[in-house]
Amino acid sequence: MSQSQATLPLRQKIEHLEMRGITKIFPGVVANDRVDFDVREGEVHALLGENGAGKSTLMKILYGLYEPNEGEIRINGQPVRIRSPKDAIALGIGMIHQHFMLVDTLTVAENIALGLPSSRRFITDLDVVARRTLELAETYGLHVDPEAYIWQLAVGQRQRVEILKALYRGADLFILDEPTAVLTPQEVDEFMGTMRQMTRERHSIIFITHKLHEVIATCDRVTVLRNGRRVASRPVDGCTKLDLARLMVGHDIVLPKITSAPKQGEVRLQLQEVHALSERGTLALRGVNLQVRAGEIVGVAGVSGNGQSELAEVITGLRRVTQGKIFVNGQETTGKPPADLLQLGMAYIPEERMRDGIISDFTVSENVILRNHNHAPYARRGFLLHRIIAEITDRLIRLFDIRTPSRLTPAGNLSGGNIQKVVLARELSRTPKVLIAAQPTRGVDIGAIEFIHKNLLDQREAGAAILLISEDLDEVLSLSDRVAVMYEGRIMDILDAKDAERGKIGLLMAGVRPE
Repeated sequence: MSQSQATLPLRQKIEHLEMRGITKIFPGVVANDRVDFDVREGEVHALLGENGAGKSTLMKILYGLYEPNEGEIRINGQPVRIRSPKDAIALGIGMIHQHFMLVDTLTVAENIALGLPSSRRFITDLDVVARRTLELAETYGLHVDPEAYIWQLAVGQRQRVEILKALYRGADLFILDEPTAVLTPQEVDEFMGTMRQMTRERHSIIFITHKLHEVIATCDRVTVLRNGRRVASRPVDGCTKLDLARLMVGHDIVLPKITSAPKQGEVRLQLQEVHALSERGTLALRGVNLQVRAGEIVGVAGVSGNGQSELAEVITGLRRVTQGKIFVNGQETTGKPPADLLQLGMAYIPEERMRDGIISDFTVSENVILRNHNHAPYARRGFLLHRIIAEITDRLIRLFDIRTPSRLTPAGNLSGGNIQKVVLARELSRTPKVLIAAQPTRGVDIGAIEFIHKNLLDQREAGAAILLISEDLDEVLSLSDRVAVMYEGRIMDILDAKDAERGKIGLLMAGVRPE
């Protein structure tokens, strides 16, 4: 792009945005290879592709986080150069990132106001921001407390704050990177209503998702990327989920499910009347009783914020138990630190992979050995065995199909799905006796979901006791031998797979016991 290209006047209505021949090259990888993409006023245009296909890179170029090596961007036919998010915002482009860009120690209103001038010059106007935020929340169905601190909010609520930030800044065109990956089914329905409201008001939406039914239900057009190249761009009308999946991965997808009875062994994980507090100091777990045996998967279903996150944290030693007992492999582990649980054979796939699963600045190799770097086979007599670490990491990269330029690439540079594969590689390669999997497929593509489900079932066949915590009811039903339903920190009921009907589970998730 030439230096003579200029930005458009502030807030000119975006009627048609085009990206032409976009190429972006990182060391060792071509992320985008001459990609064409466009979006029109008032439409929802889906951008599909496997993790690492180049979707996020393309959108980061549009938002000014990266500059392309080749290609140009046009708004209403006029070439523009977007060198920073400030340029993008000035043009009316807003981006909701897959991994949140919020300051945990600030309130919702403070995050929304961050970087904006005050209406009172040198005096803060958070009351004005809070009022406007509440108006937007009401208009678009994104309810959140402006005075709440970000660290106090559930994942789905944090996503709403990101959307409100862009709305507050008056964005015309929205880039939504996996906006429903962190939402419950009920919240997804509300969000779809929000999208419809936005398009009615002539907003344009670029919708990045891995949930193909959402594309079919809400989008006007779809563009599919594979290995950095555009392989298709067409109207959604007439497309099926099978068609889209095949375009994404290049072959037919069949999600695995349980077909055999569990080979149940001894109780590997047991909770007795467990209580725990939330971040706000309120009771998050209220007398949880639960057993998981070797060779079975127990799924935990429930609407977000009903104690599932706290359940995973008390089991893995990340949250204090205020009352009750926890046993792992017959040993009481109440109050034990995560390092002790690791030695007892526990593995943990955390809900928030960026916060709890990896260290972004560490390499892929360093993240693979993170949990037991000071033990064999990675170390001897206090010294790291770098050749063995390299060999094992390269093997796991191949085995888990981690799309990375090399084992020395910082893990934070990978796509969300590939970061999840790094976590899986680390946790599953130790052949765990007890596996806690919290939202293991959140925000990953259909091909990665197939891979993760197969690995969970393989661990079940190998005799692991698996607690699967997921807000995707289809996932819980297809993988679980038994289903525990949570509501307000309690387990309402535990159903055998054959009795786990959607209607019954839905009532239990709402706190109603079917007669």
